[in-house]
Amino acid sequence: MKLGFDTKKYLSVQKRAIEERLSKFSGRLYLEFGGKLLDDFHASRVLPGYDANAKLTLLKSLKKDLGIIFCVSAKQLTERKILGNWGVSYDEATIKALGILKESGLLVLGVVINRFDGEIEVEKFEKRLKRMGVKVYKRMEINGYPKEIGKILSKKGYGRDDYIEGSKPLVVVWGAGPGSGKLSTCLGQVYLDAKRGINSGYAKFETFPVWDLKLRHLVNEAYEASTADLGDFNLIDKYHKQACGKKTVNYNRDVEAFPIIKEIFDRVLDKKNFSRQYKSPTDMGVNCINDGIIDDKVVCEGAKKGIILYWFRYLEEYKNGLLDVVVLNRMKEIMNRIGISENYLKTVVEARKTRREAMEGKYKGEKGIFCGAAIELDDGQVIVGKNSKLLHAEAAVVLNAIKRIGKIPDDFDLISKSVIMQINKFKKELGDRSFSLDCFEALLALAVSARDNPLAKKALRFLSRLKSCYIHTTHKPSVSDEKLFRKLGMWLTTDGMIEKVR
Repeated sequence: MKLGFDTKKYLSVQKRAIEERLSKFSGRLYLEFGGKLLDDFHASRVLPGYDANAKLTLLKSLKKDLGIIFCVSAKQLTERKILGNWGVSYDEATIKALGILKESGLLVLGVVINRFDGEIEVEKFEKRLKRMGVKVYKRMEINGYPKEIGKILSKKGYGRDDYIEGSKPLVVVWGAGPGSGKLSTCLGQVYLDAKRGINSGYAKFETFPVWDLKLRHLVNEAYEASTADLGDFNLIDKYHKQACGKKTVNYNRDVEAFPIIKEIFDRVLDKKNFSRQYKSPTDMGVNCINDGIIDDKVVCEGAKKGIILYWFRYLEEYKNGLLDVVVLNRMKEIMNRIGISENYLKTVVEARKTRREAMEGKYKGEKGIFCGAAIELDDGQVIVGKNSKLLHAEAAVVLNAIKRIGKIPDDFDLISKSVIMQINKFKKELGDRSFSLDCFEALLALAVSARDNPLAKKALRFLSRLKSCYIHTTHKPSVSDEKLFRKLGMWLTTDGMIEKVR
């Protein structure tokens, strides 16, 4: 894979920036962690070379001064929303995140459940966390938030919330997804600290948009695509331009919230506090992501491909009734603005071509087969596969891809047909609707075959080379295959559920 980003260089600069900001405060620094702390696949797609867990590495380097507050919204818990990068509900995402933080040796001060209003689901989740030994804090729904500042800064506002104690000077406030209440938690803790004579402050760590790139830089366009379902958009930070005469990029919610945040600081904090010197949302940030970009051309290519991935994701969610057509219209605006279509991904073109050829009976007379799949390897080659009575299309294309990487002849069967047919027969006896092997089943069969087959054993070693490769299918893959592609680090796009809404 061509690299456009140097993670090691970035982490060095970013650590220094956070430590410098921390030195400005006599109390605690509440650092709002935007985006994904773990498995930041968007960043690794858009910035080829970015370690998807770079933020976790960053926190480990700061852990002697660090405590973590994890936020989740009561609304997210009750609505059973799904977190896209992990494919699980927010309660399960919280459990998973806590496990990873514990394994990493990072101190978790507790889980904060925001916007609590007596929901039964929240109380059940609270019991589950407490039985795991996790401290749980609840913050109440505040009618009139965020505009009624007098109410917010009173016993009827932040004054009702649980106070989170801790001895660490740096407190990272993180949540599994957008809308978890990170900013409100930070501001509430600053308020409650002030009531206790602790002079704390706030800063924001947000990977995207990149404040010191151009507004329409493709990396920032890709961020706008990733939040099209939220209605977010990038804009010039007018407060920074007015105060400093420089154009910097931020996104609408931060700019809209700045006057409120500034007023809260002015009312709550000591006049000598560094936070009172914030002149703009940009000033509040500590993002150094631009320092890690080493090849702008490679990064721009990654951004374009990432935008198309979101296009397909939103199309499928639209078909499933999870979002409105306005999101698709936002995506069309972005794609038109930068001059690309879904066919920008070579995998889309080749998978559909394979499907058409299969329908026309061009593969050994197997007329009626209508599924295609394609993978673009890191050297730009596109490998295709079609479905058959033995294998799903995505199983065929993955086997074909690792054969190509390993320079194994195309006519060599990595898994004997007799083995596949035996599994097909077993699936039929179990009553499965599809007897052919999906990709997960095919790789299990390959792993067993590797015991006696040296070339199968060789091919297995090349699975890791599929990381960061795009794969497109003309049909919706099985749930097990979607999980498999996530584990392999592959970027999946699919026509699956969306062909009828075009």
